[in-house]
Formats: sequence, C-alpha cells, structure tokens
Amino acid sequence: MSRLTITLSEPRYRALKEAAAQRDKTIGQLIDESLDFYGIKSREQALDLVRRARARSTLSEEQALGLAQEEVHVVRKTT
Repeated sequence: MSRLTITLSEPRYRALKEAAAQRDKTIGQLIDESLDFYGIKSREQALDLVRRARARSTLSEEQALGLAQEEVHVVRKTT
C-alpha cells in the first residue's frame, strides 16, 4: 500500500478527522471511499469494468462506439 502526504488547512483537517471518527473509520478509509464515490479507479479496475460491461452488452462494437461518441458530444455541449 502506498502512502500519500497532503497539506490541509487546520480547520479542514479537524473536520476530516471528526467525520472519520463519527463514521468509525480512519481518515485513509474515508478518503478511499471518497475516491470510489468520484469514480477514481486504478487502470486494472477500469479495464475490469469495461470487460464486464462488454460481456453483458448486446451492442456491436460499432454501436457502442457511436453511443459513446454521442454521449461525449452531449456532455461537451453542456459544459
């Protein structure tokens, strides 16, 4: 497991420490859960997710690519 050093303001650190204690978790566990919530995954996790989605999909590769391109276009229009 890797270690990470971050710099937080004292009030932010106290709030994080309190939130972790209230949930009976460590700060590291709370941060790890937050990363999951935001969809931050390792390359292996992302590849596994894509593999599982492909196995369940009834779309052809061409259809899937078209759908993905449409979604990217929609998102870029709204941001």
